[in-house]
Amino acid sequence: MSASTVATDRPVCAPLDVLGRDVLVPLVTGGEVDYAALDYAASAPALQRVWDDVAAYAPYYGSVHRGAGYLSQLSTDLFENARTTITRFLGCRDDDQVIFTRSTTDSLNLLAAALPHSTRVFVFETEHHASLLPWEQRDDVDVTYLDAPRTSRQAVDILEKALASREPSPSSPLRSSRGGPIGPALVCVTGASNVTGEIWPIKELAAVAHAHGARIVLDAAQLAPHHPVDLAELDVDWAAFSGHKLYAPFGSGVLAGRADWLREADPYLAGGGASRTVARRPDGGVDVAWHTTAARHEAGSPNVIGAYAIASACQALTDAGFDALVAREQELIARVRTGLAEVPEVRILSLFGDDAPRVGVLSFVVDGWNSSHFAAALSAEYGIGVRDGLFCAHPLVRTLLGGAPDAPAECGAPEAAPGERALNAVRVSFGAGTPDEHVDRFVRAVKELVADGARWSYRTEDGRCVPYTA
Repeated sequence: MSASTVATDRPVCAPLDVLGRDVLVPLVTGGEVDYAALDYAASAPALQRVWDDVAAYAPYYGSVHRGAGYLSQLSTDLFENARTTITRFLGCRDDDQVIFTRSTTDSLNLLAAALPHSTRVFVFETEHHASLLPWEQRDDVDVTYLDAPRTSRQAVDILEKALASREPSPSSPLRSSRGGPIGPALVCVTGASNVTGEIWPIKELAAVAHAHGARIVLDAAQLAPHHPVDLAELDVDWAAFSGHKLYAPFGSGVLAGRADWLREADPYLAGGGASRTVARRPDGGVDVAWHTTAARHEAGSPNVIGAYAIASACQALTDAGFDALVAREQELIARVRTGLAEVPEVRILSLFGDDAPRVGVLSFVVDGWNSSHFAAALSAEYGIGVRDGLFCAHPLVRTLLGGAPDAPAECGAPEAAPGERALNAVRVSFGAGTPDEHVDRFVRAVKELVADGARWSYRTEDGRCVPYTA
């Protein structure tokens, strides 16, 4: 299935078993309720299967690579087999590399460090900061920020125009239509927005990028937990994602894709594991031969548990069947959108419109409410965990809310007091482990809060809206 399509006629499955579904949290109004985790876009709960797999391996934990002992060899096999599982999960090509990192942010910073000299990067202002900011760290890389499109077609057209008009660079043998050389170029785009949940036209953007001699990296942090991501089918050069959004919260991430730029770049970190040989020179210095495999960018003792957890989650999602997972999630999305549509005071944020394909991520504002106040009431009075703020996508949220581009704000910590207008929103997000009841409780809570108001008093402390007793 293409990542730009949404299944609507597939079999529906039960929610996958995740940790925390039976955790009770106190309500300010009295009593307890099982916690409704509706902040999957930030960190998804661990799949029970992932937890069980990690627990079963834990007694056998050992050093990875070069160890002669049994546990070291077992851990090495586990680590490399995890790489193979993820390679298959992402539909990697035969010559692609899968590199283990700490997160999506780490993956994209690694790629930024590996860009050839004088690369020009094209990135939409709608990106999460993890894919918006790394490129600025290179003094020899030019970054072009593209305006937020309001349709999928417009996104393709904006990129087409930007790539067609890029200035030649003297560092590349490629030639422009005017005869001048064109340097390397990279397009960075999200698979699914962490603010609106809308799925971007990845294949179409990849086709435009390649038609103009550019490469493309996919931020799959929000897409991979919800939809199949196939590098070969989508024809993207790289993809990055985090384990903690993929039901494997053990501090690991992945960068997968073309090997050449990664192989030719200096190691992301210098140290053991990345080096093949190190020898002293007569002048007192050292000569280093670096690995050309994924190990080149995996210096230090690798996070074998994190890698194994990601592979376990990938296999669990594959075994559950993405068709069934997508179908069930679409039912939950429809239930949330239908419920919120019945509340005139609620405005759902969107770039591409109501008919755009999307994953289980949705942001909104409520007339008369500061979003931090609203999120605090959902938590304190209903046991529902959502997120409020600008979601580490400041330019996008400001565009959607009509705020000034230089308006000050902090991720998840709006400075405005409850009831005061502020440039922030509420985000609800869910996935394969979300019970129907949690979604129903959320919709009911929104309706009650808008109709009746909060039942408790709230104030701002350290930038957060919290309940208090007067």
